[in-house]
Amino acid sequence: MKTREYFKSGEAWVWLNAGTVAISLIMVVGILSLIAVRGLGHFWPADVMQASYSAPGSTQTEIVLGEIYDSKFDTATRLREAGLVIPANKESIERISLKLGNRDITGADFRWVFADGLSDIRYPTDIVALERQEWGNFYGRLQSVSENGQIVAEGAAAWDVLQARIDRSNVLLEEIADIEKNDIGKINYGIEKLRLEERRLQIDNELTEEAKADLVVRRAALNENYGALSEKLEALKLQANRDSVQLTAGQGQELTLPVSKIVQAIQPNNLNVFQKLAVYGHNVWAFLSGDPREANTEGGVFPAIFGTVLMVLMMTIMVTPMGVIAAIYLREYANQGAVTQVVRIAVNNLAGVPSIVYGVFGLGFFVYFLGANIDTWFYPEASPAPVFGSPGLLWASITLALLTLPVVIVATEEGLARIPRALKEGSLALGATKAETLWRVVLPMATPSIMTGVILAIARAAGEVAPLMLVGVVKLAPTLPLDGNAPFLHMERKFMHLGFHIYDVGFQSPNVEAARPLVYATAFLLVAVVAGLNLTAVSLRNRLREKYKALES
Repeated sequence: MKTREYFKSGEAWVWLNAGTVAISLIMVVGILSLIAVRGLGHFWPADVMQASYSAPGSTQTEIVLGEIYDSKFDTATRLREAGLVIPANKESIERISLKLGNRDITGADFRWVFADGLSDIRYPTDIVALERQEWGNFYGRLQSVSENGQIVAEGAAAWDVLQARIDRSNVLLEEIADIEKNDIGKINYGIEKLRLEERRLQIDNELTEEAKADLVVRRAALNENYGALSEKLEALKLQANRDSVQLTAGQGQELTLPVSKIVQAIQPNNLNVFQKLAVYGHNVWAFLSGDPREANTEGGVFPAIFGTVLMVLMMTIMVTPMGVIAAIYLREYANQGAVTQVVRIAVNNLAGVPSIVYGVFGLGFFVYFLGANIDTWFYPEASPAPVFGSPGLLWASITLALLTLPVVIVATEEGLARIPRALKEGSLALGATKAETLWRVVLPMATPSIMTGVILAIARAAGEVAPLMLVGVVKLAPTLPLDGNAPFLHMERKFMHLGFHIYDVGFQSPNVEAARPLVYATAFLLVAVVAGLNLTAVSLRNRLREKYKALES
């Protein structure tokens, strides 16, 4: 009897709801913690181990050098079935994954070894870890530094010289990249515009001799600037490739490496905690601000961050007025009859349509139909190359605007429905028109719901991947959609996205094991953005509610 009264009072359901919320929060925090540890831990400069290794049943010993990456226990029975010689008194044996680096020498970044086979484990302070432009990390010892083939420092004195040469090389490489992306990129953009202008004049039968002469003069000026920049670029490349470094890998292999191929060099076993923190901060910043390398498995994710934020901003600019206007019409102007109810049902159902369906619609209607017709009407000179007739930033933004439109409509309409009828009637009684009442009374009080709907739409759009794969996102975009070339915002260009970057690195990478930490790091970055937007929505909604609470009462 008491149990029945307990459930009838509703207290049991209160505790059930509280427990469900608590479990959900624990799961969210746990997932975020796992992703953060796996992802952000990748940037910590781990110590490099040197040990002697002898495989089970083998009498040969070799030197292994690398970071301890992972470990697990295998049953001895399974290993014996695989043909390995395991002592009879062993029921399980530990295996350790070593990150060896030196992929250009060994052919693999990682290697599994048996913990029992390791001996003479040491962490020498002279071990050098190099982050390279390609081929992953290198672990070994520094022998000497050369300039134009002549040794300038060797032994212990070579370390400081190497650091100075790397700093010099990085400055030169940044200057080279700036010339290639900005100066030469601007010239190439100008030459392409001249080609299209000439083609348009031909189509319009306006390519007169004067027009030809003008084009020749303008093209000659661009080519002259290009020639000067090319000479400067070659000189910088010669300077950047001046220095080289001689190294020895773990098993004695010798390697000569241009300094221009080295991003940074550290001696991880010789760093204290504060020095490792400095390296860690540098690595995180390089990840956030750098460009990807090695098929997105190394380097940074700045183009993906930039593309994600730009696309979401454009989507917000498109979806906000459409969603708010549609909600205002449905709530304030439309006759509340059967047709309006059907429209509301359709809007609610659209919120449940799989996102890939929106992607297929965007590809078929926006890209192949609308974009192709825009090219035919306004860009005939570019034919047969498409301009807006191929996936790009504009179509991706519009597709996501349609995807998130039901969220904005529903949230805005719910906010409008909560406004007291007496306020509207009071405004009309004082002589205000319906439009003035809507603008000065209704919309300000509905702002919390409108902003909540908009930011929730932003949060959803930031995490969508499936439709973007069809309407504009690519593995690697050579240029950003926003640059210094008129019209500055190039909505027809393809772009990178954090969500697609995670998919590409995690499932399409040629070196999945090495890229796995970047998957976690990028996923944590994307989750942090989405979580931040949701927290912003809650905070903004609460502030606006407090602001207009007096009017509601």
